Amino acid sequence: MKKLLKKGDLKTGQTGQTLLSYDTGSLKAERILLLACGNKKEFNSNTFAKAVGSATKQLHESNTIDATFVLPESTDDNNAYDLVRSLVNAAENSLYRFDECKSEASTNKRPLKKITLLMTDGKLKSRFEKAVAHGKAIASGQSLAKDLANLPGNICTPTYLAEQAHDIKRGIRKMKVSVLEEKDMKKLGMGALLSVSRGSRQPAKLIIMEYKGASAKTKPVVLVGKGLTFDAGGISIKPSANMDEMKYDMCGGASVLGTLQACAELDLPINVVGIVPSSENLPDGDANKPGDIVTSMSGQTIEVLNTDAEGRLILCDALTYCDKYDPAVVIDIATLTGACIIALGSQASGLMSNNDALADDLTQAGQESNDRVWRLPIWDDYQQQLDSNFADMANIGGRAAGSITAACFLSRFTKKYQWAHLDIAGSAWISGGKDKGATGRPVSLLMQYLLKRAKQL
Repeated sequence: MKKLLKKGDLKTGQTGQTLLSYDTGSLKAERILLLACGNKKEFNSNTFAKAVGSATKQLHESNTIDATFVLPESTDDNNAYDLVRSLVNAAENSLYRFDECKSEASTNKRPLKKITLLMTDGKLKSRFEKAVAHGKAIASGQSLAKDLANLPGNICTPTYLAEQAHDIKRGIRKMKVSVLEEKDMKKLGMGALLSVSRGSRQPAKLIIMEYKGASAKTKPVVLVGKGLTFDAGGISIKPSANMDEMKYDMCGGASVLGTLQACAELDLPINVVGIVPSSENLPDGDANKPGDIVTSMSGQTIEVLNTDAEGRLILCDALTYCDKYDPAVVIDIATLTGACIIALGSQASGLMSNNDALADDLTQAGQESNDRVWRLPIWDDYQQQLDSNFADMANIGGRAAGSITAACFLSRFTKKYQWAHLDIAGSAWISGGKDKGATGRPVSLLMQYLLKRAKQL
């Protein structure tokens, strides 16, 4: 191997570069794939994941059925877990394909079927096994979230999402799934949520998944995911360019389903409730009109100045509904504002919270899982932008600080508990081009947070 490296064909400082060799020496292998992992001083689980993704893709496309990975020599008890979990997760993600809606799916006659990890230190076995289990469950949750998000709006409707929640629950004793219909929501006074679905022929659903892995006395973590299965903007209709990508407006809800599935797969000793308010937002004679005033479940009235700011309308009633669970914390996940894309791009999700400790925990979980967030303020100074002459509040606060005022709106419904808001508008999917598709974020971030809360790390 040293001879190959001396020739300079593999630029070791460039993460992800590979060199395939048939000179295997005494090794019982047909080929060896050398993998560049970047500069040693900058090496971490993130750079390793990028390299593994590149290698796995090449192996899959080169008719390799069985591959063995050897971790860097510097792997010890401190970083074994991180590297192995990154390897498993990166390998699974690099092989993800969505071809459910194609008449003939592209197939590889000799796909990569098996990956083996070679341990050089038997003392790390338990760390390896835990990392593999966590990595597989998280990758599976991400794949579910991506599958749901990549489906078109005519297939993935609110009813379809509810059916998927029931499918996840099947065979899992510790999980309960219930779905509130529009008549149930009307009895509860969810006027904000129901106002959004009025323009659609698809009935709204409030999907509730209760995973009970701990004592009934333990307060649950509640995850609330925006489930707009298609968002045309309503009467305030969106521009036609790229409107097809508004099938991704349910990525928050998809991430909740993926996270709950991962929790169940790992049998986590924690209580988690997933709530997904799901609807479509379409123009119709009965749809919300700019200037309409609706009454939320909390009793607060809202002037709808822009019908395309609908996510906060369905979320606010779901956040009020959270009160019944006496939650330890509530985290909502939503593709809420285009302003967040302008502010943070696709690299980080926006984080806003009414609790510093919760915000710090999520920030750390994001760093550790490489599913990063960046905290933005929700100071009282911003609240005045939501003032309305005719209702308790308006549903938009103008162009300035759009992501922040959207979170300020939600904060008015979360005063009874510790709450954090993740705006994933920039991170939930890749827009346009051949790589267009859902990313599965922030399943990895949420699972990292839950694993640590459940004392599994």
